[in-house]
Amino acid sequence: MIRESFTAVVNPAAGSGAAAKTMIDLAKVLRETGARVQVTYSRGLSHATELAAAAASSGDAVLAVGGDGIVGAVAAGVLGTEAELGVIPAGRGNDLARAISLPRDDVSEFAAALRESASRPVDVALAGDRVVIGSVCTGLDAAANDAANRWRLPRKPIAYQIAAAGVLARWKPLTYTLTVDGITEELRGNTVVVANCPWYGGALKVAPAAILHDGLLDLVTIGDLNRRRLVPVLNGMKHGTHVTMPGITSRQIREVRIETDRPTPFYADGERLPAGPVTVRVQPGALHLIGA
Repeated sequence: MIRESFTAVVNPAAGSGAAAKTMIDLAKVLRETGARVQVTYSRGLSHATELAAAAASSGDAVLAVGGDGIVGAVAAGVLGTEAELGVIPAGRGNDLARAISLPRDDVSEFAAALRESASRPVDVALAGDRVVIGSVCTGLDAAANDAANRWRLPRKPIAYQIAAAGVLARWKPLTYTLTVDGITEELRGNTVVVANCPWYGGALKVAPAAILHDGLLDLVTIGDLNRRRLVPVLNGMKHGTHVTMPGITSRQIREVRIETDRPTPFYADGERLPAGPVTVRVQPGALHLIGA
């Protein structure tokens, strides 16, 4: 199969403006191979969804250009259609792109892969009405994401880890009420993550067992560990070894409702969600992802 027509939905602010240049270079090479390419620029997440939906209805493959937030927004636009989604990583975290086998270092090889690589049906998560392709989190990690967005930190993955170190100094655990596939339990802890993809927070392998196409989500919790014990957990996330440490649990689920005993941010694909509680559920095989 050779794809002939693409519409790119670009977040012009992603990567401090690098996303637009990335797509300009890629579009040039795609056109040189004979493909038709339309490049559009989003004014926000809801606009990105609208642009993606319009492209999907025209039969184009739809490219999400930017960070993980715009990938989720574009996924919402192609959900329920036969349109294929391609991911062009050009943001700060780019965590979903790590789960996709496309050669991104050479623009000519990348263009060829976008035209020729097979796509596969993959799952998404729904957090309320938000389509999530990577993960939902609340607790220490969400507070760090909040800080990374507010502080003047480098627009690189390390920003999340710098923010986590700053937040940790003042952090206090939460009491969570989790209703997991209909069964309610209580957890005193630091973080709850619902993952569709192994990575989050800029290359942290929070859910090493997560698979995009297994029809399940991975629920990872970090219990009531003190700061001294949290530091090796955060370091272990770089390689996914934290899930073997005391106080960490990881299991596969289909749905979870998350409530907290105090107001705290909830994040999905690096974007803030409305205040909790939030219910996250899997929608299996919901979209066709190029290179998955």
